[in-house]
Amino acid sequence: MDPVGDTLQRLRETFRAGRTQPAEFRAAQLEGLGRFLRDHKQLLQEALAQDLHKSAVELEVSEISIVQTEINLALRNLRAWMRDEQVRRNLATQLDSAFIRKEPFGLVLIVAPWNYPVNLTLLPLVGALAAGNCVVLKPSEISKSTEKVLAEVLPRYLDQSCFAAVLGGPEETGQLLEHRFDYIFFTGSPRVGKIVMAAAAKHLTPVTLELGGKNPCYVDDNCDPQTVANRVAFFRYFNAGQTCVAPDYVLCSPKMQERLLPALQSAITRFYGEDPRSSPDLGRIINEKHFQRLQGLLGCGRVAIGGQSDESDRYIAPTVLVDVQETEPVMQEEIFGPILPIVNVRSLDEAIDFIKRREKPLALYAFSNSNQVVEQVLARTSSGGFCGNDGFMHMTLPSLPFGGVGASGMGSYHGKFSFDTFSHHRACLLRRPGLEKICSIRYPPYSPRNLRLLLLAMETRSCSCTLL
Repeated sequence: MDPVGDTLQRLRETFRAGRTQPAEFRAAQLEGLGRFLRDHKQLLQEALAQDLHKSAVELEVSEISIVQTEINLALRNLRAWMRDEQVRRNLATQLDSAFIRKEPFGLVLIVAPWNYPVNLTLLPLVGALAAGNCVVLKPSEISKSTEKVLAEVLPRYLDQSCFAAVLGGPEETGQLLEHRFDYIFFTGSPRVGKIVMAAAAKHLTPVTLELGGKNPCYVDDNCDPQTVANRVAFFRYFNAGQTCVAPDYVLCSPKMQERLLPALQSAITRFYGEDPRSSPDLGRIINEKHFQRLQGLLGCGRVAIGGQSDESDRYIAPTVLVDVQETEPVMQEEIFGPILPIVNVRSLDEAIDFIKRREKPLALYAFSNSNQVVEQVLARTSSGGFCGNDGFMHMTLPSLPFGGVGASGMGSYHGKFSFDTFSHHRACLLRRPGLEKICSIRYPPYSPRNLRLLLLAMETRSCSCTLL
């Protein structure tokens, strides 16, 4: 017996029958997803509070509203996104129809993480459903309470002939990856991303990998330290630091560090009170394994702010580390917790060299009152996304693609980029059966005259084509 295989076969039969192709069917699935969010917001809030001690505000901002916004955007634009895209033609194809058709891949696998278990599970699902695919959804087993809601309640709102949720841990995920899919969308760590990509390669399955990395945050001397501290602290400690695009370390001069530390302490106290542990707005570490890993990182450098922890509550205080060396463990891996190391550099050039020596990050931040400084960081580095003078606000715009580069991932999504990611862009040319005399200049025996005519016919004003 292979229940997973049976499920996949059922979904494939649905896709082959063309059931998911019509715009009306796709819209119905998206509307069902929206109803799920509205009907069960309280249930999701309770689950996320159990998993991550997530506040109602963080839930609304980072989990519910961002997904609902994408659903509404897809519903408004679905028919326009599905429409054939006409393209420019050359002289040889002036009488033909040339266009790009967006087709669903077929059976799609979405493997989601635990840190934003609603957002990072359902956002790619919006794109997959809008593009007309059948979907197997694998929510994270680490965020157990949210996994249960997604697995047991969500399927009631979608057509189960084209959607299935699969449960389990690493072993079950490994078994799932042994099956062939038409597309795989994975969000998680680079280590697991390599496993997913290797499994996909066996079937030549295309992938999107949304990974992580150590996101640099350069703070120039020409800054207001309190403004910088407010923004960095908010984005670093949001969701207890368990955010793939959070600033992972600060690069600044010793002079700026002296100004920044009291400002960070002020911001942390205003945000979370004198005792952050009692704040309803500060999350908790997801499980004991991650807590132990983070507690080990507290021994790096010197604790300048925070450093308190309580294993029984999975609590780690908002922490700032100074005197951190590049070779220490806290600078070797993505932190994924409420710990912010500060590394000293003597100049902008040294900061850029530091960033470029490391793997390309998922996000990069630069703070300066000088536009020229921000532009230099942008021009001389590479990252999945970039934001000047703020934290990860760039990822709130569905008009911008969200994704990594190099070790931080491949592919992108959000807004129309999600629809495009889950669609095959099929090149199409429809030619009339007649006019054979004109076409005959392509055929042997070749002659210099026909070659000149052929090259002229293939020219366009904007590109050099290699037709025929």
